[in-house]
Amino acid sequence: MATQEITPLPFDLSDLDRKILSMTDKEYIPHDWENIKEIISTNKLQDFTRYPSQLRLYLSWTSSIKQQYGSIQNFLCQTKLNWTPRPIGESGSTFAYRYPTPLADTEDYKILINDWPYGFDPGVTHIVVWSKTPIATDEETGDVTSESRRLIEEFVRKTFAERLGRSQDVLWFKNWTTLQSVRAVEHFHVLVRGAGEELLKQWTETEGR
Repeated sequence: MATQEITPLPFDLSDLDRKILSMTDKEYIPHDWENIKEIISTNKLQDFTRYPSQLRLYLSWTSSIKQQYGSIQNFLCQTKLNWTPRPIGESGSTFAYRYPTPLADTEDYKILINDWPYGFDPGVTHIVVWSKTPIATDEETGDVTSESRRLIEEFVRKTFAERLGRSQDVLWFKNWTTLQSVRAVEHFHVLVRGAGEELLKQWTETEGR
């Protein structure tokens, strides 16, 4: 499917996106674990890409969802999260939450497998943790604050690394504000290597609400 068939495009394409779309899946080089670690450690999150075929499908899907639901946020809230946003015009966060500290109450977050993962090597699972409670970011850089980073790292350690039994096979990142496809719903990404189906099921069915 050519991008010209999707008009208008549901989001702006970067130069890297356009380069990926000019490739075939056979030409595409997926992100291996070492490359993933490098991208996260250097905070060059814009370097994450999808397989060309998946990016084309993602463009088409995003366009369709926006037409059907009005926004990706509406789709997520209605079909994935089952969360009800505050009424439009009401001040405060997007959602009412039980506890002001992010990730402190299971009613305030939900763990889901990413339906549109980046182009990772087989065995790497792309998970998204969605939060009703706002996660503080630096106003200038859009990156998480040091306190937010501490809270997320502690959550990832207890929830994922300890239960997997291998901290070296768990990574996390939170896209800067400008890179987020769903800005109105707080979320961050967790990448787990070598997790079995039973453990993935436990994370997504018993953690968060």
